Amino acid sequence: MSHSFRLSCLSQQVLRTAMWFSIVSLFIFNQCAISLHAQTATEVQLQQRLEPLANAHAGDVSVSVRVLDEANNVTSQWHYHGQRVMPTASLIKLPVMLEAYRQAAAGEVSLDDMLTLKAEDQVPGSGILSDHFSAGLSLSLRDAIRLMIRYSDNTATNLVVDQIGLSSTAKTMAELGWPETQLHSKVFRRETSIAPQRSELYGLGSTTAEDMTDLLVRLERGELVSPEACQAMLEHLLTCDDTSKLPRDLPDGFKVAHKTGSVNRSRTAAGVVSGPGVKFAICVLTDKNQDTSWSDDNAAQVLIGKMARTVIDEIRSQAASDTEDPKAMPRTPAMSLGASGQVVESLQRTLNSRIAAGLGVDGDFG
Repeated sequence: MSHSFRLSCLSQQVLRTAMWFSIVSLFIFNQCAISLHAQTATEVQLQQRLEPLANAHAGDVSVSVRVLDEANNVTSQWHYHGQRVMPTASLIKLPVMLEAYRQAAAGEVSLDDMLTLKAEDQVPGSGILSDHFSAGLSLSLRDAIRLMIRYSDNTATNLVVDQIGLSSTAKTMAELGWPETQLHSKVFRRETSIAPQRSELYGLGSTTAEDMTDLLVRLERGELVSPEACQAMLEHLLTCDDTSKLPRDLPDGFKVAHKTGSVNRSRTAAGVVSGPGVKFAICVLTDKNQDTSWSDDNAAQVLIGKMARTVIDEIRSQAASDTEDPKAMPRTPAMSLGASGQVVESLQRTLNSRIAAGLGVDGDFG
C-alpha cells in the first residue's frame, strides 16, 4: 500500500470523525435549545428576578415555585437548589397533618378520638397548650391538628404524633415519592429521634423545596387521601397565624394556605398563594442564616415575603404582556456565539446535568 494511499485513508477517517463529532455536537446543542425553548417566558423572568435575591442572602437558600392555572395544572415552574435537603423547623407539621388525615381515611385513627393532655406532654416554644391550659384537658385529634397548624403548637404536635406514630410520617412521604421529607423526633424531645444523624444535621425534620411544592400542588388538586380531606387540610392551612413570611407583602385580595417554621438559624415557609388571576405553590427554605434575630424584619423572613410578592408581580406582568400582544415576547431569547446572561447559564447547567459536560457556569456562550 503506497504512502499517499495510506494518507488518503487517514484523511478520510479524520474527516468522517470530524463529521460525526459535528453531528453529535449539533444534536446535543439542538436538544438543549429545544429544552430551553420549552421554558415559558414566566420561567425565564422568574429566574432573572428570584435568583439574585437568593444569591444575595447571607445563608443557604432553597426555593421551588410552581405556577398553576384555573384547573391547577402547572404552567410554569422554577427551582433554585430545589432538591437540596434542608431543615424544616415547624414546616414538618404539614406532612404530619397529611399523615393524620391518611390514617383517619384508612380507619387507623379517628379525627374524633379524644386526647388527654398530661403535664409531661407540655413542651416550650410556639403554641397555647403549655401556657394557657392545665393537665387533664381533653381535646379531639382534629382540634390538636388545628392547633398544630394555626398556632404551630408544639405540645399539640406531640399529641398528634403520639396518636399516629413517630415513624409513620416519613414512611408515607417516601411512598408518595418524597423520601427526603422526614419527621425525626417529637418536638423538644430529641431523645425520641428515630434518625439521630439526620436530627444532628437538620433538627426536627427535613425536606426539599420541590417535595413541598409537589405536595401542595397535589393537595390543591385534591389528589391526596381524598378531595374532602384535601379541602379540610387546606382550610387548616388558611388559618396559619404567621404573617411574618409569605403573607407579609401580599397585595389586597390575596390569601395563602401555608405552614412555616422558625428556629434561630433556619426560617422556612411553604404554601399556595392565590388572588385575582394568580395562583402558585411556593416553598422557601433557609438555613445557616447570619441573621438569627427574632424581629419582624429578620432577613430570611423578608426574603420569603419578597419572593412571594415577586412571583405575583411577574405573573401579573406576563399576563398583561400576553394580553397586549401574545407574540411580543418569545419563549426564550435567541442565542449565538458571544451571547451571555441567565439563559446561557441555563444552557450550561442543562449540558452539565445531561451529558456531564463539565462546563463552567459563567453565562458566557464560548
